[in-house]
Amino acid sequence: MSPSGTDASVETRSAPQYTELPERAQKAVDNFIPPEALVEERARHFDSVKPRPSDQDDDTETLDGVVFTHHFVDAPGDHEFVRFHYVGAGTGEAIVFLHGIPDSWYQWHHQMAMLSKNYRCIAPDLKGYGQSEKKPGDYRHEGAADNLYAMLEKIGVAATKFNVVTHDRGTVQADYIVAKYPEAVLRYGRGEQHLYHFNPVLAPQGDIFKDAPYTGIMEDPKRFVVWVYTWIAKRPIPDDEFTRIIQEFSYLGITRAVPRYFNSSTFRAEWLDRRNRLLRTWKCPVMIMQGYESRTQPREFYEAAREYIPNAKEVRVKYMPGGHFWTMESPEETTEAIQELLALPT
Repeated sequence: MSPSGTDASVETRSAPQYTELPERAQKAVDNFIPPEALVEERARHFDSVKPRPSDQDDDTETLDGVVFTHHFVDAPGDHEFVRFHYVGAGTGEAIVFLHGIPDSWYQWHHQMAMLSKNYRCIAPDLKGYGQSEKKPGDYRHEGAADNLYAMLEKIGVAATKFNVVTHDRGTVQADYIVAKYPEAVLRYGRGEQHLYHFNPVLAPQGDIFKDAPYTGIMEDPKRFVVWVYTWIAKRPIPDDEFTRIIQEFSYLGITRAVPRYFNSSTFRAEWLDRRNRLLRTWKCPVMIMQGYESRTQPREFYEAAREYIPNAKEVRVKYMPGGHFWTMESPEETTEAIQELLALPT
């Protein structure tokens, strides 16, 4: 034991060093936050966007020529239940898609439309987002992941095994699901999230978002979505799709619920948990999917990913054209990468 009474091995294991930014990445974070004038100009372009009505159970809509069905389910969690909204298309082996901030299930609609020809595609709104539960509860990512897994059990997906494909904040929850329920996960497409390396200069949003209810940064959903996409997207997204992204973040209660995640943990805590606990538990094939021009996760940090996930059956790294939001910036390339993942033997 150390003089303080703390196990020295635990101290060492839980305090790895931040990774120095590559020169290219350092240049990318200069003037990191987008200019206000640019955000205001872009926000004015979407002044006319109105909120869309909430969906009802079994409502359908057609996107990319494919019928998507909306569902609502009450799953055990938070001492009572958590209501999840999810959207599905297709039949067959299941793929569960998890979105990030400031997104919803809609982030994956291009990939779902194409892959639903051969797979059952399921995309929930994470707790606090979209049309899912926004009441107070457990907003630690591990707790929210347990809620989400209970939902997958409720709809019968967990029992039959599933693939999981994720982006950004959805990836943090999937990290726990893949670690805690390895018998249920076939393959993991892990998108746009810190892995083994981390430097806090890459995550200023942690401090920004935790104070959102007080600073009002999320109060105007339209402006907030524009701000985030202006900050870290690299390729243009069609106006009709961007309109829907804004609408999906505009449901009542989101701007109060989402900051709970950032008050329940930190990017550093997530990173430590990954390094100390999670990475070595992943057993299924893993594909690390990152934006080639991502400003918040430099591609250099992922090149040796095989070393960081020692017990996975296979580890591949795939760089998507564009910035952070490659699911929308490069939809065809994203679909092709997922198809490559689904071809890996389990």
